[in-house]
Amino acid sequence: MTIQLNKEAAVGNTKNTPRLWVSETRQNLGQELHNRPSVEIATGTSISHIAVRINQDQRVQELKQLCSLCARYNVPPPEPDACCYYQSFTGFEIRWERHLEFSSYTFIRKGVSEALFDSFAIEFVPQQWFDELVGDLVSAVNVILSAEPPSDELLCQAFENHQVLGSTVSSGRANVFTSFRIHSDGFSRVYIQTSVLNTYQAGRLVQRLLEIETYQMMALLSLPIAKALSADVAQIEQRLVGINQSMASINEADDGEMLSTLSHLASQTEQILADISYRFSATDAYYELVCSRISQLKEQELSHKERLSEFVTRRLSPGVKTCQALTRRLDALTSRIERASGLLRTRVDLSIEQQNQKLLAAINRRGEVQLRLQQIVEGVSIVAIVYYSMSLLDYVLNAFASVNLALDKILVKGVAVPTLLLFTWLLMRFLLRAIKKQFQ
Repeated sequence: MTIQLNKEAAVGNTKNTPRLWVSETRQNLGQELHNRPSVEIATGTSISHIAVRINQDQRVQELKQLCSLCARYNVPPPEPDACCYYQSFTGFEIRWERHLEFSSYTFIRKGVSEALFDSFAIEFVPQQWFDELVGDLVSAVNVILSAEPPSDELLCQAFENHQVLGSTVSSGRANVFTSFRIHSDGFSRVYIQTSVLNTYQAGRLVQRLLEIETYQMMALLSLPIAKALSADVAQIEQRLVGINQSMASINEADDGEMLSTLSHLASQTEQILADISYRFSATDAYYELVCSRISQLKEQELSHKERLSEFVTRRLSPGVKTCQALTRRLDALTSRIERASGLLRTRVDLSIEQQNQKLLAAINRRGEVQLRLQQIVEGVSIVAIVYYSMSLLDYVLNAFASVNLALDKILVKGVAVPTLLLFTWLLMRFLLRAIKKQFQ
């Protein structure tokens, strides 16, 4: 680390106090800690929260749409690389936050109507802007923060006769009522009744409830995928069972075809895992966030009401467990396919080794036959050479007889036959050794 002296400090400070230049990395990391601060909300406030799932290709269009809303109300737009934007508009306040997979819009307006959820914080935003909203809507919540305790009749009317869940939160300083249902206006609804929470505490409570609503929807994005893939995974498991049965049976089976089928099943399984890995990992992360936010509510029992934590864990946990179970099935399936492939490869290698042994034995027998034939041919060749040599010797003896050189022709031939046989055999052995030595 290099400490550089600031020039102004050096001139104006006799102590010559050094100053550090802040790097861009440190500046960005420090700024990240202060992004998305909690909003301060006073009692008697209406909040509308929208979360839309958005991809990278839609980020530019999303920013343009937000800037168009700013231009309509003549307020400063967000920076091009901004990840959050907080601004007061005429009659309401907007908080825009960009997350990894989704973006959220929170509209805050002071004031609550007498009939709950009859007026919302988004009333000042034109309908056309919502019609052109970029991305897939994941969550939409209307929240009312009031000091007035609601009656059962008012809650029944506000939540359109749906079952109302409720609990005491923040160590008994606030009551929360919701149904976790989509109402006729397309929004979920949350009613918070408190008279003791300050603006910061109320803002934190609202933020936790909005995050629970959003994160549980994001966590459940994997559930339709898990249901759709269950049939495919079951089919792969059945095919693997059939291959294992074929391997275990006494009847001969085509090992090459089974190995090819196993390779195809392995590629299918790996493709499924690659497709769902990110989505299912995100589901686990969102589920952990939901559980964390619920624990931060510090819930207590509210008379005749099912607690929020009971509902969320009872309804959300099975969907998340289904996704986790599918992941475990695929991991187990991958291991089973790998073991089956290893056994089949061992079986194929053993079969190839047995074939090679049979082939080598056949080659050895063929070599022995060739050796015997070669020895026979050598013997016949020696006899043939001696036979033709004796014919030549006969011409020589006839020549001697023509010049009156008396030789016992029969005796000479009788002596010449074994001599030529021995000489020819020795010559053949010498030539064979020379040839073998040349090719060694």
